[in-house]
Parts: sequence; structure tokens; C-alpha cells
Amino acid sequence: MDMDEYQRLALRTAAPHDKPNVLFDLLLGLVGETGEIAEKAKKIIRDQDSDFSRWDTEDLKKELGDVLWYLAVLADHFGLPLEDVAKHNITKLADRRQRGVIGGSGDDR
Repeated sequence: MDMDEYQRLALRTAAPHDKPNVLFDLLLGLVGETGEIAEKAKKIIRDQDSDFSRWDTEDLKKELGDVLWYLAVLADHFGLPLEDVAKHNITKLADRRQRGVIGGSGDDR
């Protein structure tokens, strides 16, 4: 499955663009799902001595899927094909690596 196909399929379960507050719902959903992953990581640090090999990868797969869904629908809200978002990100990171600034800080490095 490619990124645009995923996005197309994800949109079958998304609210219409004109639904009141849909953008806020998408943004908060993305942050919330990302927070769920961070919370589970925190518990591994706290309760399992930072042994990430004990992470339930099936659960992680579900949570990452939820993040991906929100990302795909949010991108569509602004007319951005997910494939374009992914390609742009890889190009940006390759450029940073080539220039030796992959580990720096700031968006425009």
C-alpha cells in the first residue's frame, strides 16, 4: 500500500471538512494519540528500567496507526497528498544529512 492509497482509505472514516471544529478535532486527536505513545514510553522508563525491548510492539503498531490516520486526514484537510508530505520530509532530511546538520536544531537548518 502506498501513502496516497492509505490516505484515500483513511478518508472513508473521516468527518467532512465542513463539520464544525473538524480541524481542532484533528489537531487534538493527533496530539492525543502521540501523547498515548509517549505515556507508554514513560511507563517503560519508570516501570521497566528503560528496557524498550519489552515494549508491546502490537500495541505500538495500533497506536502508530492512529497517529498515521490523523496525519493523513489532517494533510487532506489542507489538500496535501500524504505521498507529497512523505517525499518532502525525506528530501529535507537528506539535504540536512548532506550538509551535516541532521543533529542540529531549528526548522531552517
